[in-house]
Amino acid sequence: MSPTDLIGRPVPADTSLLTRRVTVAPGMCGAGSLFFGQLGDWTWEAVKAASGTNVYAARSADGHPTYLSFYYFRVRGSRHIQPYGIAFGDEFDVTSRVFDLGPQSVMTLHRLSRPGTPATGLDAHEFYDEQREDCLYVENYNRWVSRSRQGSNKGLVEASPAGHRHEHLPQLPAAYSPRGICGRARKTGTFHEAGIQGRTPSKPFTTGYTLDRVRDLNGAGLMYFASYFSIVDTALLRHWRHLGRDANHFSRRTVVDHRIGYFGNADADAELTVTVTLWHSDTVPGDEIADVAVTEAASGRLLAVCSVQQLLEET
Repeated sequence: MSPTDLIGRPVPADTSLLTRRVTVAPGMCGAGSLFFGQLGDWTWEAVKAASGTNVYAARSADGHPTYLSFYYFRVRGSRHIQPYGIAFGDEFDVTSRVFDLGPQSVMTLHRLSRPGTPATGLDAHEFYDEQREDCLYVENYNRWVSRSRQGSNKGLVEASPAGHRHEHLPQLPAAYSPRGICGRARKTGTFHEAGIQGRTPSKPFTTGYTLDRVRDLNGAGLMYFASYFSIVDTALLRHWRHLGRDANHFSRRTVVDHRIGYFGNADADAELTVTVTLWHSDTVPGDEIADVAVTEAASGRLLAVCSVQQLLEET
């Protein structure tokens, strides 16, 4: 039996809302990107249920494969629940709401709560303005893309699936749209172009990474969205060790805010450059924000921007 059981299938009056009871399996969690991959799978599941579009086999009007790619991925938690603290056997009620962002884009919000946690249907106001300490909140902004050149992951272009329905979905209030955030991050190479008030930056740390054709590509041959999380974590761990910190403590950090902007894809074996700048809180010991940029080494092309707020274990 699948670990995901629908406990509230969408009804005709509101196909944008999906709720299911989930038991976390071993392949859905761990120190790497597995949990983030599962979150993305729930997004595809929710978009398929809400729109009626088969996201797993979508094709454009000219018959080419089109993919529901991730453009912005944010996970927010607390000391009570965080993405690196999920273990197999954990149970959650996963409530998802899908919003219309036009024919080329879609926004999906998820709330993960423990069974028995008082909760209602998920709306944008609750998600952005009334978050609870005992829930995990996930924000996925996706865009439909297709290859512009066969056999290459560079130069992906917008391509909505033929017959894709979106007008019936609720509109995301403009105040909550991530488009401005993503546009600025893509232009400046950071989510923190103005710095971070109350924090002091460290000297930037740079490391290389070879895109692994065994681990980092998905079934379509594209750079897998969850691999970006692994690549960032690999760079963060190297920086951690460079600072002389105990690697065991890296595994015990609490990540309360993790977001990635996806601005490019790359081919297998590409050499990447990952730059990390830590912003230390001026008032709270052990509270850091890692500002990360991932670029293609040969061209300097920006592939991703990431921000990770992590709370270090007291020693």
